[in-house]
Amino acid sequence: MRAIYNAARGGSPRIQPMPIFSHPEFDAHERVAFAFDAASGLRAIIAVHNTRLGRALGGCRMWPYASDDEALTDVLRLSRGMTYKAALAGLPQGGGKSVIIGDPRRDKTPALLMAMARFVDSFQGDYVIAEDSGTGVEDMRTMASVTSHVSGLHAGAHNGDPSPATALGTFIGLRAAVRFAHGREDLKGLRVAIQGAGNVGSRLAGLLHQAGARLWVTDLHLPAVQRCVDRFGATAVPMERIHALDVDVFSPCALGAVLNAQTIPEIRARIVAGAANNQLARPQDAQLLQQCGILYCPDYVINAGGVIDIHYQGPGYDEAIVRRHLERIGQTLTRIFERARDGGQTTAEIADRMATEIFRA
Repeated sequence: MRAIYNAARGGSPRIQPMPIFSHPEFDAHERVAFAFDAASGLRAIIAVHNTRLGRALGGCRMWPYASDDEALTDVLRLSRGMTYKAALAGLPQGGGKSVIIGDPRRDKTPALLMAMARFVDSFQGDYVIAEDSGTGVEDMRTMASVTSHVSGLHAGAHNGDPSPATALGTFIGLRAAVRFAHGREDLKGLRVAIQGAGNVGSRLAGLLHQAGARLWVTDLHLPAVQRCVDRFGATAVPMERIHALDVDVFSPCALGAVLNAQTIPEIRARIVAGAANNQLARPQDAQLLQQCGILYCPDYVINAGGVIDIHYQGPGYDEAIVRRHLERIGQTLTRIFERARDGGQTTAEIADRMATEIFRA
C-alpha cells in the first residue's frame, strides 16, 4: 500500500498531507496523492484504487468543490468505481481517478493543465489520465505536451471524446432494464426523466428521442436544457423536481449522491438507469431502492461505455468492435438483474460481488 505525500520543488507540484486512512471512503487504495502548485493555482488529488488487472485509468474531474474533504470523498469513490467498472467491462486495466478543485469555466488555464500533467507524470505510468466532467479532449492534448500518460486523444469520427460511447452504453443498459422489467423490446412512448444535459445526457436524450421515447430534462446550465427542448421535444423541469416525476425511467446523468434517503421515497419511476457516477449516497440506499420496487442499474456497469471506447482508441480503431463491446453492457446488467431477483439481493450487491471476483482473483 502506498499513500504518497512527498514534497517536490523546481517546477513540479508540491504534495501536501491530508488525513486519508481513517476516511470513510478509503478502500485499501494503493496510492493517494495531493498536489498544490502556487504559480498556476492547481489544487488536485489523484487516487489509484487497484492495479491488479493493469494500469489505473480514470478521468480528471474539475469541479468547484465546497471543501477539500468533499473533493477527497469524490476522488476516493470515483477511483474505486473505476476498478469495478473496468472489471465488469472486461478490460485489462485498474481503477484510478483525479480531481482538480476549481471552476472549469473560470479557473482552467494552460499553466494549470500543465501543472496537472506534471503531477500525473510523477506516478510514472501507474495512473493514466483521461477527460471527465470539467475537462475535455483539448485539455488532454495540452497535458500530453508534458506527460505521455494520457488517453482519450483520438478515435474515429468523435476525435477522442468518449461521451458518445458513454451515452450509447447507457442507452443499451437502459434498454436492457426496460426489457427485464417490462418485457418490451421497443422504447416508443417510454417516459424518461434525464437529470443532466451535458455531453452524455444530451446524447442519451438524442438516442432516446430516435427510439420514440418522451423526455423530461433538467440541468443547472439552462442553455443545455433548451437545446434538448428544441432538438428532441423534451419538457424542461426544475432540478429539484426531476427525480419525482411520474415517468417510467429516472436517468441521473449529472453528479453523484442523487439517490438518497430523501429522494428515493419520492421516485415514481420503476427503473433508475443513468450515466452519473456514484449515484448512491450510501451503500444501504440500494436496499431502499429495492424496498421501493425500483430496478437500479449499478452506475459503474451502465456507464462503462466511455472507458471501453478509450481502451480501443489509437491506430486501427474500429467502431464496429467498440459497438459489440458496448452491447455487452446490456448482457452484464441482465445477469445482474437475474441474480439479484433469484438471490433476493440488491443489484448493487450482486455487481460488487461479480466485480471483486474478477479483480481480486
